Amino acid sequence: MIKISNLHKSFGSKNVLNGVNLNIQNEKITCIIGKSGCGKSVLLKHIVGLLESDEGQIEINDKLISNMSKNELFDIRKSFGYVFQSAALFDSYNIYENVIIGLYEHGENDVNKLEAEAKRVLIAVGLLPELNSPNFEKEWQILRSKKPSDLSGGMRKRVGVARALVGSPEYVFYDEPTTGLDPVTSEQIDDLIKELNDKLKITSIVITHDMFSVYRIADEVAMLNDGKVEFEGNVDSLRTTNNQTVKEFIARFE
Repeated sequence: MIKISNLHKSFGSKNVLNGVNLNIQNEKITCIIGKSGCGKSVLLKHIVGLLESDEGQIEINDKLISNMSKNELFDIRKSFGYVFQSAALFDSYNIYENVIIGLYEHGENDVNKLEAEAKRVLIAVGLLPELNSPNFEKEWQILRSKKPSDLSGGMRKRVGVARALVGSPEYVFYDEPTTGLDPVTSEQIDDLIKELNDKLKITSIVITHDMFSVYRIADEVAMLNDGKVEFEGNVDSLRTTNNQTVKEFIARFE
């Protein structure tokens, strides 16, 4: 699992993380909530090794991030998938190129392997039918050549999720996955996150402001406030907590 212990981070005179303690359980969906600027995205960047803490430590599968060499950090990042808030697709690349770019940049240039992996993850996120479908090849050829601008917001999100699943990561990080989507599409993305977590036995960490998503998908919830974990527990305990800060935060969604 991921174990975060007494994590501190400041940017100049601004303290963003002030002693975060949190355990992320394997094969669970953990939603991290909190006001804008409370440190959610900064925490995520520490977990994936993009930022170094001022104090404290992060363990991933009993290995300290701070003790890793560059090569070790590079290797463990292969077990991470990251879904960006805006999907962060490359406008000039087609869907196939967007999905396999990570594998290609890491040295895989076997076209058959690249295509097989692209098909696998696009099927997983519901953008392609099953391989044995009579229409599979036709739909594959149509989808692979499209550009991000040809897709709806929900489809772009699905492509972003597909790209994160390339290489069968152990952990998938979602940064505000339903932002900018209508309620119906948001629910579809929630269902996708839940389905993938159950089917692929991955560990999902979801940064979100969307409490409706939290109620639908979360196994565990952690709320950050003033750079610390204000609350940690399941959805039922979140709804019934006596913590006034938490109650005020979720009240607007009730």
